[in-house]
Amino acid sequence: MFQTLKNAFKIPDLKKKILFTLFIILIYRIGAALPVPYINATAIQGLSDIPILEYLNIMAGGALSQATLFALGVQPYINSSIIIQLLTIAIPALERLSKEGEEGKKKINSITRYVTVALALLMAVGYYMLLKNQMVGILADDGLFAAIVIIACYCAGAALVMWLAEKINESGIGNGISIILFANIIARLPSMAASIWGVASKWTTSAMGWVLAILFIVAVVAVVIVLVGFVVFLTESERKIPVQYAKRVVGRKMYGGQSSVLPIKLNMTGVMPIIFASTICSLPATIMAFITKPAGGFGLTVYNIFETLFSPTSIFYMILYLVLIIAFAYFYIAISFNPVEVANNLKKNGGFIPGIRPGKPTSDYISKILSKITLIGAIFLAFIAIFPMVANAISGNTLSSLAYAGSSLLIVVGVAIETAREIEAQMTMRHYKGFLE
Repeated sequence: MFQTLKNAFKIPDLKKKILFTLFIILIYRIGAALPVPYINATAIQGLSDIPILEYLNIMAGGALSQATLFALGVQPYINSSIIIQLLTIAIPALERLSKEGEEGKKKINSITRYVTVALALLMAVGYYMLLKNQMVGILADDGLFAAIVIIACYCAGAALVMWLAEKINESGIGNGISIILFANIIARLPSMAASIWGVASKWTTSAMGWVLAILFIVAVVAVVIVLVGFVVFLTESERKIPVQYAKRVVGRKMYGGQSSVLPIKLNMTGVMPIIFASTICSLPATIMAFITKPAGGFGLTVYNIFETLFSPTSIFYMILYLVLIIAFAYFYIAISFNPVEVANNLKKNGGFIPGIRPGKPTSDYISKILSKITLIGAIFLAFIAIFPMVANAISGNTLSSLAYAGSSLLIVVGVAIETAREIEAQMTMRHYKGFLE
């Protein structure tokens, strides 16, 4: 591994991209620690204790709980991307843009940026109302000018995060948003470890208690290792569809006749269904956190019902999370993989699946396999994401900081594998041994 990194840094272009990506991450982490004017940082305690904000805080790398410049993190950009991808299917004009190649892609990216700024403004206003209504003593000044400054700072922070992510795509090693999410989750590891120790330390009042505490920590580490192995297995698994190419005579030479495979990955969607589902599930509870809790009457009853339903420990929330992960897995496959196009490309190149006629029968066959593979992959994703939530619910919410550990683990492992592949591809072109050897 060290030799591989050494070889990577021998390539000037690759070395420049890696160092640039690390520099962007450093800038992001500095911004995540910069205080915002009129915010009393010493009084901001308990903000991350609001259940749904724990997830948003993990995605923001702890900036949300400190109300710093990058408190909104990458959520406005992710939400904007989700909205535009949905509208691309619903609105014919956007669908035409998506099919116009590079020029259309640039226009869609521009629209995504504008939507990101609009969502950042909306989230900044809601976040300010949360600080003002539910966190007494945090605002040093609650006047109109102070409100405008705070909201403008959060909007600027979200726009800057979007710019940093795009810079990683342009001049770094790619996957800008994923890299920033990766850095944010890694930054939260010490607090997660402290949470685990906080649970284990309650048993350290006796010799037997120390044994139980050690066993508990070992069990947690063992489960994490098993889950990491499971995620890697899930990410690397694929269904190989055999493809045969017909022989063709061109001039005096014969071409074709080879056997190949069409690989369909078990987890072709990556972590996107997890991110989409988490964002949608967090919306109701986030809106509730931003409004003042009614003092009594029917309003309080409705508020309590919604608070119970959309708590991460409720059965309703877990079922909704499961259903959305599966639904978004199928949705993401529908917009990213076209069986008809694959079947047409095979037909043009003289390829066919043994026992299946070219054309529509081939596309139907690929669609049938893809549907089954997507379902299995989505169920695996849902299991890994929900398992820590179930463990937290069984433990009586004592492991609340680990409720989203499954989603975080999927993101971290997925981004690590994608980044390793990107570096591997560039090193392979220069005949270096890579990460995946």
